[in-house]
Amino acid sequence: MPHSLRRILLSLREWIASSIPLVVAAIALLWLAYWWLDPVPPKTLRLATGPAQSAYAEFGQRYTQALRANGIEVELVSSEGAADNWAKLQAGDVDAAFIQGGSNQRSEDDSALLSLGNLFNEPIWVFYRQSAVRDAQGQTVRLQQVAQLRKLHINIPPQGSGAPYLLGQLLDLNRMDPAHLHISHLDQTPATVELLNQRLDAVVFVSAPEAPIVQMLLQTPGIGLMDFPQQEAYARRLGFITPATLPNGVVDIAKRMPRQDVRLLATTTSLLVREDVHPALRQLLAQAAVGIHGQSGWFNRAHEFPNGNTSEYPLASEAERTYKNGTPWLQRYLPFGVANLIERMWLALGIIVAVLIPLGKIAPPLYAFRVRSRVFRWYAQLRHIEEQLSSASAEQRQALLAELDALERRVEKIILPLSYTDELYNLRHHMELVRQRLLKA
Repeated sequence: MPHSLRRILLSLREWIASSIPLVVAAIALLWLAYWWLDPVPPKTLRLATGPAQSAYAEFGQRYTQALRANGIEVELVSSEGAADNWAKLQAGDVDAAFIQGGSNQRSEDDSALLSLGNLFNEPIWVFYRQSAVRDAQGQTVRLQQVAQLRKLHINIPPQGSGAPYLLGQLLDLNRMDPAHLHISHLDQTPATVELLNQRLDAVVFVSAPEAPIVQMLLQTPGIGLMDFPQQEAYARRLGFITPATLPNGVVDIAKRMPRQDVRLLATTTSLLVREDVHPALRQLLAQAAVGIHGQSGWFNRAHEFPNGNTSEYPLASEAERTYKNGTPWLQRYLPFGVANLIERMWLALGIIVAVLIPLGKIAPPLYAFRVRSRVFRWYAQLRHIEEQLSSASAEQRQALLAELDALERRVEKIILPLSYTDELYNLRHHMELVRQRLLKA
């Protein structure tokens, strides 16, 4: 093998050996950063929705499709409604859930929950049989006052939904005792069947207009929708209530359904997650919310939802960044898994580089030491020969001379990078000086 190639290989080997501490430190720091940041999210997410045929169930299917496109499987957990969703979140049975504003009372355990923003408005729908609401003269009238519910057989969904708490607040403001009302607690579908069969006078839902049952009842002849003329007063008294108006003709413009504007009370629904849900999943849910709820609807214009105007629960930082900056640019060009890994490790890589730069200054001196040690280690033997010279007999000096010759032959085989050959020539020069002393003696 040519000496020039051997010098190159030697230099490369010594550089690799000198860089080992740096490489070990870099690997250790990367492992610590990976362990701390946990950049790879779980592949499944449990989402609490609501009863069958509810708006929550419909939105749950849309979230499933949106997250599946990024390799995340969503397990939909049906429930009785917002209050049941909140209980499942607190118990850790689900990772995320739809929660109505004002559907439950806050507690100290809520500190483990984060909001991904407001998604949409959910009106309080009070559907009634028009033939069941009459005045003192027996004439049919519109249902416009909560007090008119006293004489009706009404249905409120079970306690697992948010409707009982909301309606309880309305009854309390009207000084009405629920114990004096004729109330049943059927699920949405059985209650609707009972209403259509004239065994119920009114049903109460709290749902987005996307719910199939709501869509059907809005277009059913003989079924009216309660109007709330005092909607502003209710909103001032109950902080979670928002006035909403169902515009004339929005259900069916060709048939002018409804025939006139209907004033409603609405509550805002948020998407809540547990604090221990992986940040990447929180980001994906926020991005899905933009695509699902960002369109115009019956009660909002385009891009009004989702938003971070939430006061009941702290807003997750991932949702705040998504609503402010949109989808990260890396996710627009790379698969979600790769983009998420780069985004979460980017800051850590910067910190690691900042730590390795000063550590990198160790490598050149270590390289120089390793190369020069190939020469310096022979000085110990040379010094040993020189120290024995003064007290050696003639025969011993001959033996020392032979030892020096053997040392010189070994030194001639040393290969060094060209930049360090001066060290080799210095060794040879010193060996020659010792030889001269031996010969002179």
